[in-house]
Amino acid sequence: MIKSNYLLIAKAVVLLILVNVLASFLYIRFDLTEDRRYTLSQPSVDAVAPLNNTVVVDVLLDGNLPPEFVKLKTEVRQILEEFSSENNTIKFGFVDPLEGVEQIDGTIVELQSLGLTPTRITVNDNSKVSQEIIFPWAMVNYNNKTVKVPLLKSKQGETNEERVNNSVQHLEYAFADAFTKIALEEKKRVAVIKGNGELDDIYLADFLTTIRDYYNIGAITLDSVQSAPEKTLEQLSSYDLALVAKPTEAFTDAEKYMMDQFIMNGGKSVWLIDQVNMEIDSLFNENGTSVALPRELNLTDFFFRYGVRFNTDLINDMYFTQIVLATGEGNASQYEPVPWLYNPMVRSGNDHPINNNLEAIRFQFASSIDTLPNSYKKTVLLQSSPLSRTDKVPRNISLAMINQPPQKEAYNQGNNPLAVLVEGELKSAFANRIKPLKLAKNREEGPQNKLLVVSDGDIIKNQLRNGRPLELGYDKWTSNYYGNKEFLVNAFNYLLDDTGLINIRNKKVAIPFLDSNKIVAQKTKWQLVNIALPVLLTLIFGIGFNYFRKRKYGV
Repeated sequence: MIKSNYLLIAKAVVLLILVNVLASFLYIRFDLTEDRRYTLSQPSVDAVAPLNNTVVVDVLLDGNLPPEFVKLKTEVRQILEEFSSENNTIKFGFVDPLEGVEQIDGTIVELQSLGLTPTRITVNDNSKVSQEIIFPWAMVNYNNKTVKVPLLKSKQGETNEERVNNSVQHLEYAFADAFTKIALEEKKRVAVIKGNGELDDIYLADFLTTIRDYYNIGAITLDSVQSAPEKTLEQLSSYDLALVAKPTEAFTDAEKYMMDQFIMNGGKSVWLIDQVNMEIDSLFNENGTSVALPRELNLTDFFFRYGVRFNTDLINDMYFTQIVLATGEGNASQYEPVPWLYNPMVRSGNDHPINNNLEAIRFQFASSIDTLPNSYKKTVLLQSSPLSRTDKVPRNISLAMINQPPQKEAYNQGNNPLAVLVEGELKSAFANRIKPLKLAKNREEGPQNKLLVVSDGDIIKNQLRNGRPLELGYDKWTSNYYGNKEFLVNAFNYLLDDTGLINIRNKKVAIPFLDSNKIVAQKTKWQLVNIALPVLLTLIFGIGFNYFRKRKYGV
């Protein structure tokens, strides 16, 4: 009997040793979560495959964190463990950038100068309210290159729990995107189209600086189309995407034809169009009024062939962003934010990789877009709110409208398209027409292609402070952030993405949180359940055990 027991123990020890030896060679992870949150998408795996030197990820999310952000830290650790399991060159660590720092304000300013914006969190612990400053960022370092990774996704009006939940959904894409950037060796090319009164470079500065991590950027002027069409088309065709940002001068037929042939040769394009000539600065005069007029760009027939039409109207929306007006005189003047119904605050539908999980986007004097029936696939990415209407132009616009409360019953023409994605085997807008230029290789049909049209040129325009560009989406007057930059970056990635990385944004992750109201209301109940009940059960068990022992053994 004893010998057989020893033999059984010996077999168990040998089996245990074999299992450990095999485990050192075979590393298997099982994701048992319902939403598969710890299973990397194939594009994420592809993003880390080229990394053959050590990658160091510094996560600035440590220290005394509120409970919601402890969850975020845990999720960051787990997603980085997944990336590290795919490529063991990835090493990561968590640090508190404010730990042990004597001059906290100076450190915060220094981190902000690096583009690491802090987040102030209000922590409500029963009756105690406090403010915490955290830096929800990670820094990915590889071969003397550093890429910043934002860990926190914020939307106006969200609770901390909702912000963290949105952030967790974004983590895989954020890190996969960063690994893709640092591994890029050959970049695709983006042409900024000039020659028709487009936005000056200083107003495009922040966006172009952002996409330099992905693409090489150059400028193409269409002025030489008439004199050297073949050379101009050759130069233009060397780019993968053309950006037309708020033209204010009409295109000639020759310039339209050049852009048409660029598209027929597979070039992607983004058109940010102001169909109405109206600027907020034009209202700051003695009368506080200006006239909004149609802008003739000679592009109606061009876009008509692709199934879209820009209308000569203005979106008037009860979901608005604010402008700031000065009241008082001299040193007594104050700046007050006021509602401005011609600046819609557009929330995305979260129904496409481009618009998924975005902050609200700011439009300024935008027009509606009609989608026309044809064989192309048209996706409305952004639209006005249900409580909006279209105001036809010409019309007088006055600052006095801020004192006139909108009548809700008049806002019944909502959900007007503001950004439309067109996809398909696009055909030439000049098919079966006399060509304005003679080209050696004219094409009337193109390959599978994509183009994006947006009815606001200012969607890409960053503000200036002391002559220097601010971050796109930041409003210096109200200190609000909008999702303009992320929307455009996503659009460029989608139009030019060959790896499917952008599709990671569709991943849905649900993080359960405790209900803080229930915690406060039922605090005593659960303290009794977790503390008093175990003690009581132990006492009952002890008394019962002693009772039965005395009955059985008489002692």
